[in-house]
Amino acid sequence: MKRIYFLIGCVLLGTVLSASAQPLLKVSPEEVGMDSRRLVYADRVIEKAIAEKQIPGAVLAVVRNGKMAYLKAYGNKQVYPSILKMETSTVFDLASLTKPLATALSAMVLVEQGEIRFLDKVNDFIPDFQPWVGEDGKKKDIRVIDLLTHTSGLPPYAPVTELQQKYGSPNPDGLIDYISTCPRDFEPQTDFQYSCLNYITLQRIIEKVSKKNLRDFAKQNIYTVLGMKHTDFTPAGETFRRVAPTEKLAQGGLLRGIVHDPLARVMNGGISGNAGLFSDADDIAILAAALQNGGQYNGKRILSPLGVKTMRTVPRHVASLGRTPGWDIFTAYASNNGDLLGPNTYGHTGYTGTSVVIDPDNDVAVILLTNRAHPDDGGEAVRLRSLVANAVAASIVDAKR
Repeated sequence: MKRIYFLIGCVLLGTVLSASAQPLLKVSPEEVGMDSRRLVYADRVIEKAIAEKQIPGAVLAVVRNGKMAYLKAYGNKQVYPSILKMETSTVFDLASLTKPLATALSAMVLVEQGEIRFLDKVNDFIPDFQPWVGEDGKKKDIRVIDLLTHTSGLPPYAPVTELQQKYGSPNPDGLIDYISTCPRDFEPQTDFQYSCLNYITLQRIIEKVSKKNLRDFAKQNIYTVLGMKHTDFTPAGETFRRVAPTEKLAQGGLLRGIVHDPLARVMNGGISGNAGLFSDADDIAILAAALQNGGQYNGKRILSPLGVKTMRTVPRHVASLGRTPGWDIFTAYASNNGDLLGPNTYGHTGYTGTSVVIDPDNDVAVILLTNRAHPDDGGEAVRLRSLVANAVAASIVDAKR
């Protein structure tokens, strides 16, 4: 009898886990207030970019009202040394989409758990982390919110070769030592400067507070909760087999399943707050649907509605600078939002050619994943992102005015 109950329990558990891992319901564009004839314009601009060799290939996903309204693959996921066709299930190196989809979300989870707050000083968690010091000796501490909004004054990047020579690699502690004492470029909260060092510092705070590395914390609190099956740092197994490669290596071969970003790859061993996350369109669509639904998808919650709203709102004290805790609203980096979506639209991009744009007013997300860095770190996706966002926005026939 006990064995029967055990088997029934296993079946029920498997059913629950299977249900929680389902991708978004796929519907026609018309079922969610969109015009499929107008979405053809998005197809055309992507196909033109491929023909002009701006990108080898792409996957476009459009989420509306919590459903997958459009999902399509274009071109190739690999063109060297052999040609492999792009598939909608292709996994991409998300590059800087790691910042909002892993690091900022993880930080917000800890805020909601009462473990950290935006006003906490960085040196509360990293004792050797130095404040900004002005020419007159005035000091100002860098805080968690400054890291999240790229208003800390930290430099954009770090000299990877020098750090490797000094500390060896991988060496996350050496990288944090460098960030803790490197020159600050301006007084916190007085300017905006996009910086990978902000999010590597956030990673250290998340890991110190949670006592887990960023990979495990994000997986436990975000991806597993939502049933995202192919989202991970340092992918393996089936996820690895789906990965689109990025750049050719000088010594031969390709970067495939290994993060393209040098700081993340060399100094942080692939698990890094600035880059290193891999995912596919289906998984990102689930996460976008959760954010559009106040932090919940399929009955599973990762954030509260107020947490989601906070993440997409520019803080008042840096209102003119355009960055939210994790996302971009109106800085020079926000061109992927296009020209037609609503004023509260937020998004982010990745160096490898990835982009996510979410318009909360019209309940639509545009996920454009390209492999523009393959095979020679060339290609161009900046203008393409805007064109696709415009075509998708123009297909919404019940848009809020």
